[in-house]
Amino acid sequence: MILTDIAETVSRGVGDMGASVTGVFQAPAIRLGVTGLSRAGKTVFITSLVANLIDRGRMPQLRAAATGAIKAAYLQPQPDDTVPRFDFERHLAAMTGTEPRWPDSTRAVSELRLSLRVQPGGLLGSFSGPRTVHLDIVDYPGEWLLDLALLDQSYDSWSQAALAAMRTRPQGQQAAALIAAADPAEPLSETRAQALAESFTHYLREAREAGFSDCSPGRFLLPGEMEGSPALTFAPLPPVDRAPRGSLRREMERRFEAYKSQIVKPFFRDHFSRIDRQVVLVDALGAIHSGPQAVADLRGAMAGILGAFRPGRNSWLSSILGRRIEKILFAATKADHLHHSQHARLTAIMEALVKDARSRADFAGAQTAAMSIAALRATVEETMTHQGRSLDCVRGTLLDSGRRAAFHPGDLPDDPARLLAPASEGRTEWLDEDYEIMRFAPAPLTLRPGEGPPHIRLDRAAEFLLGDKLT
Repeated sequence: MILTDIAETVSRGVGDMGASVTGVFQAPAIRLGVTGLSRAGKTVFITSLVANLIDRGRMPQLRAAATGAIKAAYLQPQPDDTVPRFDFERHLAAMTGTEPRWPDSTRAVSELRLSLRVQPGGLLGSFSGPRTVHLDIVDYPGEWLLDLALLDQSYDSWSQAALAAMRTRPQGQQAAALIAAADPAEPLSETRAQALAESFTHYLREAREAGFSDCSPGRFLLPGEMEGSPALTFAPLPPVDRAPRGSLRREMERRFEAYKSQIVKPFFRDHFSRIDRQVVLVDALGAIHSGPQAVADLRGAMAGILGAFRPGRNSWLSSILGRRIEKILFAATKADHLHHSQHARLTAIMEALVKDARSRADFAGAQTAAMSIAALRATVEETMTHQGRSLDCVRGTLLDSGRRAAFHPGDLPDDPARLLAPASEGRTEWLDEDYEIMRFAPAPLTLRPGEGPPHIRLDRAAEFLLGDKLT
């Protein structure tokens, strides 16, 4: 076993060295990771970003597009033959067809390569001619990213935290009662293990639907080919002084450790460790609508995500990450659900959600930013008078009923502390304001030649993430 490990290490080192030497003679590639928590709009973001890089008429804040430095953009076969291709064409057709609809959500890792022909600026650029820059976009579920926190936890510490969260969430009461009725020291019964795991999974799904962000283990929600496997058949149990060999508790612990070693670590090693730039999409409006507990949960999830991107030098993850991510953008999505007069407030809330975690993490050399965006604009703005008061509204097609409606969600506070303080205090409802949210369907589009889908600040997001590599 030791000799095999040494051989693998040497082989991997030689492969990495060969890739480095070859890379000197190849076109540069930017590996952009795109993730987000449930319903944040990852698929829409990637589809609209690629479409707007191919047809750049709506990208004035991307300098390379505004100056004409990008001469052409085209799709090419991706570099990883074992990773599913992101189905750009099908998703774009769904968003821009005669009866537009939102594309299917992310359920696994996928990848897409967009190649850009770029004319460098300056005197040197006039002699060198255009060069090719590859943009490799890696799409992966944010639920998987939250699993990083499990790797630093024992089964008992994870169980304690999971059970505490279940008791404070209405969705967790049934699962908590079933777990409380189990005897951790009893002999393993596969029927009992499956019942506990199914109840725990049902709770995680309901909690996610209710707007909670930290619903790990992530593969319980998106199991893929692992569904029904022992590594996904465990649940938290209260600690016991001694659990005999062959007991329910010992087997749950073994499966928890198998989940970490056989599912979580390979994902970070094979995909996450190779990312250069990262965007994290966040449905902050959805959390605000769900209430203070959902906002507090989102704040904790942001801390966990930041820990994943910038581990300290002594972290176990240092042995997995060959390089550190250079730029991270935290983007609050669905800005088109608000009038533009409130976008600065949404951005301030996004910045506040990551502020504490950002100050605690080791960010040597990394750039981070927060922004409010809409990758596909589904509404138009208008001002209405209601009960003698002027309201800034958005109008769109409601997803559930299909009717057109104007909507005012409520005014976000100037000071984000008015949201974060009640969340930190454990309140269950907002005291001074109700924040509503509607689900809009994509609007029918008429695109002129050279135009991508309409958006809000997607060009600014692209400039932050890619601009320095395209000039």
